[in-house]
Amino acid sequence: MGDKKLEIIPLYEWGMFTEPRPSVVAGPCSAESEEQVMETAKGLKEMGINVFRAGIWKPRTHPGCFEGVGVEGLEWLQRVKQEYGLKISTEVASEKHVAECIRYGVDLVWLGARTTTNPFLVQEIADALKGTDIPVLVKNPVNADLDLWIGALERLNRAGIKKLGVILRGFSTFDKIKYRNDPQWQVAIEFRSRYPEIPFFVDPSHLGGHKDYILEISQRSLDLGFEGLMIESHCNPTVALSDAKQQLTPDQLSDLLYHQIVVREKDSDAPEWKENIDQLRAKIDVIDENILYALGTRMNVSRQIGEYKKENNIAILQTSRWDKVLSKVVEKGNNYGLTANFLKDVFTAIHEASVEVQNEIISRKD
Repeated sequence: MGDKKLEIIPLYEWGMFTEPRPSVVAGPCSAESEEQVMETAKGLKEMGINVFRAGIWKPRTHPGCFEGVGVEGLEWLQRVKQEYGLKISTEVASEKHVAECIRYGVDLVWLGARTTTNPFLVQEIADALKGTDIPVLVKNPVNADLDLWIGALERLNRAGIKKLGVILRGFSTFDKIKYRNDPQWQVAIEFRSRYPEIPFFVDPSHLGGHKDYILEISQRSLDLGFEGLMIESHCNPTVALSDAKQQLTPDQLSDLLYHQIVVREKDSDAPEWKENIDQLRAKIDVIDENILYALGTRMNVSRQIGEYKKENNIAILQTSRWDKVLSKVVEKGNNYGLTANFLKDVFTAIHEASVEVQNEIISRKD
């Protein structure tokens, strides 16, 4: 079944972001006090930020942690809007949150990873937003479930929300990695290939979990052609009540955006570029054709092996043989500049397909 077409209003028609990239949403992880909110907003306004973010309700893993100031914080955001002319945004996780945001004139809302994971909550929020013109950004679900992510967008779109975008904040993992969450860029790339019309933001603050990683994650996202960044900024991160390590001061954010990040063009009309890129892409097309031929030939051999195993009553899985194959592939692939993880992913997929083919053969009743 193909992807359902979504009715999307382009990002630059939302009335809050302007080209060129990146479109930036910035502000503290949490609204902690009126003074903190106003001081941070002032610094961000001076550096050219148009959309201010602050968490009002904070979903925390353990009770007793700072869970946000609640509705009182919306009054502070309202003051930011009135005094500095910034668009204001916050995370919502229930119908009640949406109602309060509408009452206080919030300009943009987003759904957090935990909320995206729950279709009941997404539907509740979609129903509450029906009839409004508030843009909605949807963070990826906690686990790398692309259909769950897309399903949340479909629910919102069915409710008439056409100013829709997504935010990559990374996925939970038990593996030991340097980031707080696993970016799984391949999931983001797959999403973009299926829905190129949907504005794509990356949240390097939550993805990395530390300010030292914000530049490299932001640069990677822009190199992939994504439109926006959601970055946490606090007037004094050292005293922040939540996620202190991942927040930048407005001055640090200004340096990042205007002096460190390189924004690349999506395309070029230069004749030399067009000629060279067309030649290289033609080579890729030929190589892809050869890969398909090799895969088809390999699968035919796997079928022959399946027939032979059936004739001799041999089990499909030969783990010792597979371990040797994978080890040899990784060793040889290193000579071609191919990483072990890449080769393991590719050849594991090939192996699984071969096992499935052989299983069909052995299960067949002749």
